[in-house]
Amino acid sequence: MDSDNTISGSKQYSRREILAGLASIPVIGVIGYGLFQHINDRNKKLAPLLDDISSILPKGISPVVEGETIRLGIVGTGSRGKYLMKALGFLHPSRLDQYIESAKKSNEWAQYLNDFYAQEDLNIKITAICDVFDKNANWGVETAANIHRNGTGGKMGNAPKRFLTYQELVASPDVDAVIIATPDHLHIPVALEAVKNNKHIYCEKPLSCTVEETFAIREAVKESEIIFQLGHQGRQTENYHIAKSLINIGVIGKISLIEVCTNRNDPNGAWVYEIDPDANENTIDWKQFIGPAPWHEFSLERFFRWRCWWDYSTGLSGDLFTHEYDALNQILGLGIPHSATASGGIYYYKDGRTVPDVLNMAFEYPNRELTLLYSATLASEKERGKVIMGHDAYMELDKTLLVVADPKSTRYKEKIEKGIIEPHKPIFSYVPGQEKVDAITTPTEKYFAGRGLLYTYRDGKSFDTSHLHLREWLNCIRLNNGLQPSCDIDQAFEEAITAHMGTISYLQGRRTYWDADKQKII
Repeated sequence: MDSDNTISGSKQYSRREILAGLASIPVIGVIGYGLFQHINDRNKKLAPLLDDISSILPKGISPVVEGETIRLGIVGTGSRGKYLMKALGFLHPSRLDQYIESAKKSNEWAQYLNDFYAQEDLNIKITAICDVFDKNANWGVETAANIHRNGTGGKMGNAPKRFLTYQELVASPDVDAVIIATPDHLHIPVALEAVKNNKHIYCEKPLSCTVEETFAIREAVKESEIIFQLGHQGRQTENYHIAKSLINIGVIGKISLIEVCTNRNDPNGAWVYEIDPDANENTIDWKQFIGPAPWHEFSLERFFRWRCWWDYSTGLSGDLFTHEYDALNQILGLGIPHSATASGGIYYYKDGRTVPDVLNMAFEYPNRELTLLYSATLASEKERGKVIMGHDAYMELDKTLLVVADPKSTRYKEKIEKGIIEPHKPIFSYVPGQEKVDAITTPTEKYFAGRGLLYTYRDGKSFDTSHLHLREWLNCIRLNNGLQPSCDIDQAFEEAITAHMGTISYLQGRRTYWDADKQKII
């Protein structure tokens, strides 16, 4: 980058031209306005830029790597487990019936159904299911048998075996890889058992419930040859890839402050999930659910609303902050912070929970000369996105991507003075090819759709981010050449340690520090 704000290379382009070029790319809904009101008159002049600038836009996806069918075992077939099965191409026949009936009445549903049928075959077979709730396990078995994507009464495939314990499942010779979609406190026990049995792992976030577990699983995976992927489907989100490219070419200048948040305002969003009427002591393996957690007498509230207790949950830090952190870590490569400070409390939901429903955390990166702020409430739905604040502009990230020039910018000072750039008006915006909301997901899934975490786009085509994330993991398994997926154990470790630093600060009422040399939270 030179002093005249041009990109070095065989040709010299001003930053104004670069931003204009970005805004004029006629693909997947890139829209520029304000600065670019008369951009159509300049398209000819800007045409040489398009080949250079368009490289920041993620292209279509590479083919599924050919190879033998991968046999999957799924541990946990609750709400997230069901969604991951859908992302793999499996829906329960009764669920598909609902899709088909709704598609007859709504174009939106018809498109949604078409998208599911169009989802590519990943060449996998679900051979094993394990869930401590009989109803969930049976649902998972029936879903996995629906290999032809039929409704009720349609042709089915062979049903996978239901295992009563995860230990038996991961030891099965009919399983090559394991998907872990259990409550947080069981992630690492299942993962360690999977490593012991040389099974590849896709583990839902967060990685771990304790610091000790975090180190244990990193060591185990590093000493093995398995392919590990943490379930941060945001790694496939197009906005984040574009944001990284824009920041790398200096569009927003030096970054000093980042603000991210979680706002929800309904019982489901606060983890007060419905209790299944078929659940009781005879249909739930309570002892296996408790696992390494402190013993507690049977409780339907704790079973279905487990996120409300530290015994089984990582709270706001592990459940929701980790999504925001992972997005920023992929965009900026933040790594583990130097220190963390947290505060909050149980201010609204007086239901016996132990995890807070309001949380504020500050993470300091003195080596990067920036601060990351996170705030969350489960009692307000005020919309707030991710805001990355640079000296020359700020970037807003949600379903859309917006860059707005700062009125005191050094880089854009001359252009602001000449009226070429208007402060507080976007100089770049990216809008995905179409707005897509999953009309049939739970309120929690709708929340993630609103955060741009369920769908993304490649060349204007919509993709399920979980599908792409699982696909990436499966491709790495088949390649078997040492290539790791985008959210591998190193990325997972950074996420877990960062979240634990915030949680420990909240619980102990003190600032926590990361000693990089000793690899220790102090």
